[in-house]
Amino acid sequence: MAIKKFKPVTPSLRYKTVTDFSVLTKKKPEKSLLVPIKKSGGRNNTGRITMRRLGGGHKRMYRIIDFKRDKIGIPARVASVEYDPNRSAFIS
Repeated sequence: MAIKKFKPVTPSLRYKTVTDFSVLTKKKPEKSLLVPIKKSGGRNNTGRITMRRLGGGHKRMYRIIDFKRDKIGIPARVASVEYDPNRSAFIS
């Protein structure tokens, strides 16, 4: 995975690095592994604001990932590397 470095045009760009998104697939994610996320907007079950300054943002879908490593002896391969808006890592 490539890391993009910036030219130090300003002091803030001197040590700035970001991940390169060129390794991600261009295909849409598998629909059966997507679940919508219900946003609360900082409100509880009565509708009152319980946490200030929450809300808004872009609509997201949660990616279902099988974290159980119990598939021993079954051959597998990485189909694609995808972007996940809910975590700081890519998923594959």
